[in-house]
Amino acid sequence: MIRWHRAVSVADPVGCPSTMSANLQGTRPLRPVFLGLLVLSGMLGEMAAAQTLGFSGETIAIEIGYGPGGGYDTYARLLARHYGHLIPGNPAVVPRNMPGAGSLRAANFIYNLAPKDGTELGAWAASTVMEPLLGNELAKFDAAKFGWIGSMNQDISFCGVWQKPGAATSFQDMFTIETIFGSAGPASISFQHPLVLKNLLGANVRVVTGYAGSREVNLAMQRGEVNGACGLFGSSIKSQFFKDVQEGRLKLVIQMGPRTTDEFGKVPSVFDYVKTENDRKVLELHFKQILLGRPLAGPPGMPPERLAALRTAFMDTMKDPDFLADAQRANIDIDPVAGEQVDELLEQFAKYSKSVIDKAKAVIGR
Repeated sequence: MIRWHRAVSVADPVGCPSTMSANLQGTRPLRPVFLGLLVLSGMLGEMAAAQTLGFSGETIAIEIGYGPGGGYDTYARLLARHYGHLIPGNPAVVPRNMPGAGSLRAANFIYNLAPKDGTELGAWAASTVMEPLLGNELAKFDAAKFGWIGSMNQDISFCGVWQKPGAATSFQDMFTIETIFGSAGPASISFQHPLVLKNLLGANVRVVTGYAGSREVNLAMQRGEVNGACGLFGSSIKSQFFKDVQEGRLKLVIQMGPRTTDEFGKVPSVFDYVKTENDRKVLELHFKQILLGRPLAGPPGMPPERLAALRTAFMDTMKDPDFLADAQRANIDIDPVAGEQVDELLEQFAKYSKSVIDKAKAVIGR
């Protein structure tokens, strides 16, 4: 168990009143007792400090950047059921939904308004992390300064089209058949990924915004309000749409990410359509972030000891048998990224050239 420490002030015997000094003189047999009391006092003070700086009796809230029922909500609530057992002091962990602007609202809240003691954490889209770099003035944070706890999964994102007469059945079809995708807002990958397909690769795509989260987008797709959805993570497909994919109601037309999978059949990669090296770097800037499939972060300025404890407890949770069994029952994947690795990835993003960043902005309408 991690123990918390702080400096403990113990009265210096040299500074005691003269009467005590006088009484101590000539009482050599009592000196070991006195020193022992000092040691005991220090130990008790240290234990009190540990209780003060730990999370005992506290509640940690996880602010989820989307509404109930979607992939981010599912992951965050799974984490909340197990995380507190491995944090020093065993605090209660409570998930709360804070949808808005493609999870930008939650990120702004954690960065600017949340207490800096680790009792308010946030779970939002990987794309939200990139918003300041991509010129979104509504992103009131420096992503590198968050207290990054880690990510629960390194995922792969898909765009899918709900099948009905006249709908696109492949990505190649989308160059001629207009496909309308639903989205939560400009900071979400459900908004940005279709625009990358449109503005960099030339697909005939339109995006409709205003949905609270992926659950609402998915329902709109099934009702026929929109043709499809982007930002469908592999883990969410397995937990929510696996039968629809297997039986052909939902056709996955393209996958995005620095790695690929054939888990749902042969689906082309967005990188298969890249034409220049500069365009490849633009795609990397947009899609390498998917390695942060389910990130968790706290505000900047958290005490280092608390951040370290939250990071350690997070990675311990990712290996906990009860947690993994719960994840398996929910049919979601766990492939964690440590907080230190998130820091390294954000440093890499900051090193992209201005021309690549400017083009990355342009393809999503910035």
